[in-house]
Amino acid sequence: MLQLLKQIAVTGIRTEPAPAPAEDGIVAARLQAQVLRTLGRALAIRHVDAGSCNGCELEIHALGNPYYNIEGLGIKFVASPRHADMLLVTGPVSKHMAIALRRTYDATPEPKLVVAVGDCGCTGGIFGESYASLGRVANVIPVDVEVPGCPPTPTRLLQGILAALARAGDPQP
Repeated sequence: MLQLLKQIAVTGIRTEPAPAPAEDGIVAARLQAQVLRTLGRALAIRHVDAGSCNGCELEIHALGNPYYNIEGLGIKFVASPRHADMLLVTGPVSKHMAIALRRTYDATPEPKLVVAVGDCGCTGGIFGESYASLGRVANVIPVDVEVPGCPPTPTRLLQGILAALARAGDPQP
């Protein structure tokens, strides 16, 4: 044992040089910087299911896994619209959810962003407007960005969230 310790002391620490930062890490750092530059803190999102089939929700939940790591980008989901910067709305707006969606929108402090998710949120999808559905989210509240797809992939969702954030950071004419 003593001989091994002497060899370690003589040889010193020999390791490989540190690897260059991965492209994903650079992109994540840029996204974090954009979120902080625009808001000065983490982006808080309130998700509202206005009558969806839950396909979009599965993809939204995937954003929290280690592969997408949305929390690591400075983006988090909150339980109250009073703490939110953005509403992420899924599904065609059912008539029973219209009042709740409007109240959620009104409770969200300014400046607020709204992202309509999925074909149903963007166009009304296969449900359209009927006796039970008001159709797309824009028929009830103003929408900043639409993310089409049935359901959209987590990457598309993240792109839509970042597009809304970029729009919020641009000076308005």
